[in-house]
Amino acid sequence: MRIQITFRKTNAMRFTGHLDLLRAWERTFRRSGLPLAYSQGFNPRPKMSLSSALPLGFISDFELLDAHMESEIPLEEIMVDLERSLPPGIEIRQIIEVDRHAPPLQKLLIAAEYQVTFLDPFPQIVARIEKIIEAEELPRIRRNKPYNLRPLIEELQLIPNDKDGRQRLKMRLTAREGATGRPDEVVDQMGYDPQATLIIRTRLIFIEQ
Repeated sequence: MRIQITFRKTNAMRFTGHLDLLRAWERTFRRSGLPLAYSQGFNPRPKMSLSSALPLGFISDFELLDAHMESEIPLEEIMVDLERSLPPGIEIRQIIEVDRHAPPLQKLLIAAEYQVTFLDPFPQIVARIEKIIEAEELPRIRRNKPYNLRPLIEELQLIPNDKDGRQRLKMRLTAREGATGRPDEVVDQMGYDPQATLIIRTRLIFIEQ
């Protein structure tokens, strides 16, 4: 049985990295008593994966976990057992069963959407958005390698301010293998400190099957 869990990563896990998040899920399955499947060999690993790594410091309303089970169990039972075992910072939105032989989520992911809240006023925000949209190239360096940020930005637009009057931005960035845009790098390109923002991943977009 293969299940897909849609969940939120909230502020309590904001500074939990990708590998630690996977370990948190493994501990959750262990506490729940559910029969999570493991690989064979000298170092068995849980048969589960996240659709996309979420950078440290981000939160998310839309994360996906693939997990293989050793036996068939009603989804309602899985939901109850997992929810009582979850650590603070993870909230399950939905659990569905998927085809055991379907491609991994990482192979199907093509884009991600983010909401960026600017914690301090940013008077130049409109002009900076226009400059990025009009640019043909935005040279950047990531892990000591040069790349062009511009083709990775699919959508960039202002949305209404939050209830505290803080400016907000919606981004849709490419998220393919070898071509993944990061919202903090877009913010930095705008000339604003990414550390003075709250970034939420709001949606993952996949190839239609």
